[in-house]
Amino acid sequence: MTKQLLHLVIGGRVKDPKGAEFENLDQVDIVGVYANYAEALKAWRGKAQATVDDARTRYFVVHLHRLMDPEQDHEH
Repeated sequence: MTKQLLHLVIGGRVKDPKGAEFENLDQVDIVGVYANYAEALKAWRGKAQATVDDARTRYFVVHLHRLMDPEQDHEH
């Protein structure tokens, strides 16, 4: 059985295309929570590719498992 490593995919318009501060937190797109990095990456890639023409829209993969248990091994 594979260990569950939760990942969150979120995105939206950011104030600066090089940053990670969202313009409006009420409009952040919460794509979903995924049981592993591979699934999260697939969801991230789909959203990122769909918004590639808008430099101020960015999507991120957040490693929830690292936040929930900071002492655990840092696997993807």
